[in-house]
Amino acid sequence: MVHFKVNGHAQTFDGDPEMPLLWYLRDILGLTGTKFGCGMALCGACTVLQNGKAIRSCSKQMSTVEGLEITTIEAISSNGRPHAVQKAWAEVNVPQCGYCQPGQIMQAVSLLSSKPKPNDDDIDSVMSGNICRCGTYQRIRAAIKEAAKETA
Repeated sequence: MVHFKVNGHAQTFDGDPEMPLLWYLRDILGLTGTKFGCGMALCGACTVLQNGKAIRSCSKQMSTVEGLEITTIEAISSNGRPHAVQKAWAEVNVPQCGYCQPGQIMQAVSLLSSKPKPNDDDIDSVMSGNICRCGTYQRIRAAIKEAAKETA
């Protein structure tokens, strides 16, 4: 039996230990904000936070989540107010198709928690593993800089 938290709520799991965390979040908890992209941890669509750090949930086996705190896109706003990154995403008009955006946002939240004032190189380096097929990378960078003003 695996014990952990998702968005602050205690969870237990005694199913297939090799089941990806992504399927637990989407299929068992119904938290569909986290997306399936490649299934190989290469595109970033499935990005969630593990104890505040970005991870790819498609490759995180349920047997490895014991004692961890997992945070999904559904839980980053507080008191009904969007997170600074979500707010900046809307202000800069980042989304085009929107599919990759939850993963992009979660990666950006992790970046800003570890580096509150990132420069272009920091942003490019950390965000490089999150693919946007629509090519909104310049807007993503601008939104992260905007969010950094609010979170710093």
